[in-house]
Amino acid sequence: MRKIFKNKLWIMALLLTVSMTGCGGGDGGTPSTGAGSTGAVCSGAGCVSLGTAGDLSGSGSYVVLAETAITSTGTTAISGNVGISPNKAASIAGFGLIADATNVFSTSSLVTGKVYASDYAVPTPANLTAAVLNMQAAYTDAAGRAATSAATTNVGAGTLTSLTLSPGVYEWGTAVTIPTDLTLNGSATDVWILKVAGTLDMAAAKNVILIGGALAKNIFWQVSGAVTIGAGSHFEGIILGQTQITLLTGASMNGRALAQTAVTLQGNAITAP
Repeated sequence: MRKIFKNKLWIMALLLTVSMTGCGGGDGGTPSTGAGSTGAVCSGAGCVSLGTAGDLSGSGSYVVLAETAITSTGTTAISGNVGISPNKAASIAGFGLIADATNVFSTSSLVTGKVYASDYAVPTPANLTAAVLNMQAAYTDAAGRAATSAATTNVGAGTLTSLTLSPGVYEWGTAVTIPTDLTLNGSATDVWILKVAGTLDMAAAKNVILIGGALAKNIFWQVSGAVTIGAGSHFEGIILGQTQITLLTGASMNGRALAQTAVTLQGNAITAP
C-alpha cells in the first residue's frame, strides 16, 4: 500500500509540473527576438489584422516597417525585424548594415533580428511588397472602425490628461496630445483602437501604462498625421502611421512602428509586443 501511495504522489506531482509549465506562455515571458512569435499576435473579432506586416513569425513580421526611410542616431536597440519598401537599403541610415552571404537580409548591432530591404535578393522584395500592402490595409481597417460610443469620441478634446481608458474604439477628429501618463485598463483579451485624425504627440518623460492584464499587442493607434514620442517617454501599442513616426532621444516602445513614410529613431529601445 505504501508503494502504491508513493506512486500516486509521484504521478500527481508530475501532472502538476506539466500543468504549471503550460501556463503563462506567450506574452508573460521575455519578448522574442523575431516579431510575431506564438501568442504575440492579437486574436479575436475586435483585433486589427496586420497580415505579414506583423502577424507572422520570421521574415514576414516587422517591429519597424517603413516605405521611404528608417534612420537612427545614438544607441538604438530593436528587438525584432526591420523592413523598408519600396525604397532601398540605402534609405536605412545609422544601422551599420552587414549583408548576409545570400543577400536576402542584413544584420545590425542595433537589431536583434534581421533587416530587409526591397533591393535584396528573392524572396525579400515580394515579401516586403506584401507586408507594406498589409500595413496599409490594417491602417484602412482601423480607420473604418466606428467609435464604441459618444463617451469614446473626442475624449478630452484631444488632450489626454491623467486619463484611464477602458477597452473600445476611440476616435478624435483633431490632433491628440498626451501631456501626462496615460493608463489603459483591461484584460489580456481586451482590444483598444485609437483613431487620430491629426498628429499624435506625447510629452517628454511620460508613460503609457497598462494595468489589469492589458497587452500591447492588443492596442492599435491609427494616426493620420505625424507621431512624435517625447524624449525619455515609454509608449505601448502598435502604431499604424500614415506619415512619419519619430521617437525622440531615449524614448522606448513596446509595440510596432509601422509607417507609410519614415521612422526616425534617436537612441531608442523598441521591443516586439
